[in-house]
Amino acid sequence: MDEVEKKLRAEFAQLEKFLSSPNAYADSAYSQMTKRQSWLSDVLKLFDERAKLQADIQAANELMSDPQMQELAERELSENQQALDNLELKLEEELIPKDPNDEKDIIIEIRAGAGGDEASLFAQDLYRMYSRYAESHGLKGSLVSESPSEVGGFKEIIFALRGNAAYGQLKFESGVHRVQRVPKTESSGRIHTSTVTVAVMPEADEQEVDIDPSDLRIDVFRASGHGGQSVNTTDSAVRITHLPSGLVVSCQDEKSQIKNKQKAMGVLRARLLAKQQSEQHSAEAEARRALIGSGDRSEKIRTYNFPQDRITDHRINYSRSSVQGALDGDIDDLVAKLQGEEKNLAKQNG
Repeated sequence: MDEVEKKLRAEFAQLEKFLSSPNAYADSAYSQMTKRQSWLSDVLKLFDERAKLQADIQAANELMSDPQMQELAERELSENQQALDNLELKLEEELIPKDPNDEKDIIIEIRAGAGGDEASLFAQDLYRMYSRYAESHGLKGSLVSESPSEVGGFKEIIFALRGNAAYGQLKFESGVHRVQRVPKTESSGRIHTSTVTVAVMPEADEQEVDIDPSDLRIDVFRASGHGGQSVNTTDSAVRITHLPSGLVVSCQDEKSQIKNKQKAMGVLRARLLAKQQSEQHSAEAEARRALIGSGDRSEKIRTYNFPQDRITDHRINYSRSSVQGALDGDIDDLVAKLQGEEKNLAKQNG
């Protein structure tokens, strides 16, 4: 038994003992521990399967000296060696250090940057892109707040996506997205360059981010819709200011003040967690920071060039065609290549 397997078996035994105790449910980390236990169980089954294949290979090698059994032994040896090679790759994949946030739900903030009306229209395009991607991957969307522009786009839109490993799929979307195209509002046909900032944050629970109620200022006001018209006759919209950090979150999507407050608190917790993690990332390897980003909204990560029908992700020097396909939600290749680069970096860093 190698050292890694030995440590994992010891951890599994310790977790099983704790989770079988009557007080386990009361522990704030119970959910995380059950997920870890399930993962350990699956990995240890792979180690068991590896041990069996290694024993079978040894037995086949011993049979090779028997002329009557040599043909059978050669066939079994070839089949078992191929199975062992595949299993070793699977084990290596499972043992690569993973981002603990990958399984979490996410909050995405999209804001129009440079480019005026065109930037707000592109912000709308990106919202559509992530919404379509979410639909095709079983992620459920929920609007938190929106600030429409006069031309039909968004100055800002905040929404949540929930489902299987939402953060692990879309965490690399944080940064500046640049578009080069002839705007609908441009009569002379000149190509404009506009930018939109995207922030993808893992949702944080109350145990992860401790917020003192005395650090909050909560204001309520009447929700308004397009053009400033009132859409609610009660003060249901909520604005929360976190005094120590200066962060301000507003939510008016729900008719219920309580629901708006819950959504706003969720965004605030996510922003505070992202801030903490951004500070932690500053101590990580430069290569990893270049891929995942520091969370800084000034980082240009991708260009959508309409005249040349080309998308370029600048972090991994990857380009492809079909800009419109991407904006229709077809970004699986970008997601997969960024995830693959993350795994390569994790292997290099041990």
